[in-house]
This record gives sequence, C-alpha cells and structure tokens, in this order.
Amino acid sequence: MITPIEFDGSPTPSLGVEWEFALTDKESGDLSNSAAALFALVSERVPSRREKIHKELLRNTVELVTGICRDTPEAVADLAGTIAAVRDLTDELGVDLYGAGTHPFAQWSTQLLTEGHRYAELIERTQWWGRQMLIWGVHVHVGISHRDKVLPILSSLLKYYPHLLALSASSPMWAGQDTSYASNRAMMFQQLPTAGLPFQFTAWSEFEAFVADQKTTGIIDHINEIRWDIRPSPHLGTIEVRVCDGMTNLTELSALVALIHCLVVDLDRRLEAGEELPYMAPWLVQENKWRAARYGLDAIVILDSDCRERLVTEDLAELLTRLEPVARDLNCVTELARVGNIVTAGASYQRQRAVYQQSGDMRAVVSSVVAELR
Repeated sequence: MITPIEFDGSPTPSLGVEWEFALTDKESGDLSNSAAALFALVSERVPSRREKIHKELLRNTVELVTGICRDTPEAVADLAGTIAAVRDLTDELGVDLYGAGTHPFAQWSTQLLTEGHRYAELIERTQWWGRQMLIWGVHVHVGISHRDKVLPILSSLLKYYPHLLALSASSPMWAGQDTSYASNRAMMFQQLPTAGLPFQFTAWSEFEAFVADQKTTGIIDHINEIRWDIRPSPHLGTIEVRVCDGMTNLTELSALVALIHCLVVDLDRRLEAGEELPYMAPWLVQENKWRAARYGLDAIVILDSDCRERLVTEDLAELLTRLEPVARDLNCVTELARVGNIVTAGASYQRQRAVYQQSGDMRAVVSSVVAELR
C-alpha cells in the first residue's frame, strides 16, 4: 500500500544549514572520539545551544545547525555564534573543529560508533563500507512552497551539481595518501545503499511509490534514511542540497550557501513563470559528478542534453552574472561574489595539496584546515 507523503510547504524560500565537523586532537592532529564529552559540556555550560549541536554516526563528529533563517547572512551569523560557543569547550577538551571533507591520515579502524539503535543498525547492514565513512559535508535546506515544485527543481538543480562539488571539494587525501581526486568524499559516500544521486521522478506519486517500496522491502524504516545528494525533506518543506564537501571556513561556506539559495530560488521563479525547467539525462549527471570529484575546478563539464561541454569555472562566471538579480533579492550579493574568489584563489583541495607539497607532513595539512576556521 502506498502511503501519501505530505509536504509541509514553506511560505518563503527560507534557509537552513547543517555543517559537519570532525574533532581532531590538538597535539597529534588525529581524529578524537570525544563527541560525548563535548555534548556533556554543552549541556552543562551552554544549554541554549544544545539544539544546534547534533550527534552523528561516529564519536569523532559533531554537526552544527542553524535555525530557520531568512538569508545567507543570518545563517552564517547563526553558525558563527554556535562555533564561538563550542570552541571554548573544544579548547578545554584539547580538540579542534576540523571542517574538511575527509581527514588526511586517520584510520577507520580506531573510530568509535555513537551509541544508538539507528547507528548500530546502519553499521550492521553496511559493514566495511559503513565503517569507512570518515567523511564530513555541508547540507543546505531551501524552503519550497508546494510539493509539485520539488521534483522539477531537484532534477534541474542536478545540472549544477559539478559546480557545487568543484567549489567545495576539500577531500583529496585518505588514509595517508593523495587520492588524486578533488573530492574523495563524494566517491566514498555513494557506496552506502541509499546514498548517491537521486532518481529523477516526474511526479510526486512516483516518489511516494518509491518510498513505499523502500519501506516494504526493509531498505529503510524512515524517509530520512534516503541519503541522496539532493533530496526532498517533506516534513521541513525544503529541498536539501547535500552535494558539498565539508567547508573549511565561514567565508567559503557563505559563498556556497548563497549560490545554492540563489539557484533554487531562480529555478522556483522560472517554474512559477510557466517555464519548463531544463534537465539532463541521469548518465550525464553521473558523469558530471565523477568529473567534478576527480578534477575539481579543472573539470570540463557537460552543460545540457546536447552534450555541449565547458570548463566549469567558465560556466560559473556566466552563472554568477545571471544570478546577480536573485542575489539582490535574497540579500546575498556580497556572499555570492565570494564564489569568484574561490575560483581565483583556489579551493580547499588545492590548498591542502600545496601545504603537503611544501611540508611533506599530513599533520601540517590538518593544522592548516584547523587554522582556516579560526
């Protein structure tokens, strides 16, 4: 039986951000399984922030979240306040917040699982791949007014998947090696059975039938266990964009949040105006994901169903110009302009490689990532 999925539409294009951090030891730079101790201190010292600091699968990870925000400046200010409150506590524990998509040398076998049935069941099912998930990302929610808009916007948004991944790529190293990928996180995460690229449904009823099949066959118990790179969040009334690697600083985070907000709102407005939104075949979207993960800002991406191709940074320059009016309406002109700075100055994966090439020490890479957030 197919159960209807209600979409609690948002009256405005509201914004919410979830930012995953690893905890690293101040002395060794290695991952620290100290999240439980941090949560205890948060509850004791800053209980007002407790709802904005979440547990994750492993005890080396915390997630900082915003409330429902109007725009990018409000969301970034919200996160900055939580980081400031948490940093006093992490300093006391001898650990740092580490924002990249992967850790350069940590070993999965020494990491501890967060207590809880949901996490234990995930590991029981996924085994080796689940235990490998030393990965961190940024998730951005944008409010959508009606469910019938969600799937067309989601499918069209996939055209910009490589742009978002290339800009945010921060996971070039894994278990002591340079992987030669800009985003190894993107390749790792899609190994989980309900993760990876979303299906491109054309009607909400198809999505409902898919969820019903997933539950009937025991693949999921709850809709939140669908871990697509972009997914509907019906109970929040949002589209959740989960493409990005972990961000290493607030400035670049603000750029990606602004870009996502503008992209979604632009597609929403075009749909409202009666336009049929463009989308690409799943096999082209899949190739674009791989190209961005492998080559980052040097990726040549597929632009459309005619298979025209272009360097991702060239397409970004044109995209930013087109989105300027939307950015003015969403109060994020300054933040959107910072996307261009990432292209000019280089993304996190490039900076990490430069540090390692100069130092030959992956601990120096950890230090550089930690320093960026500070």
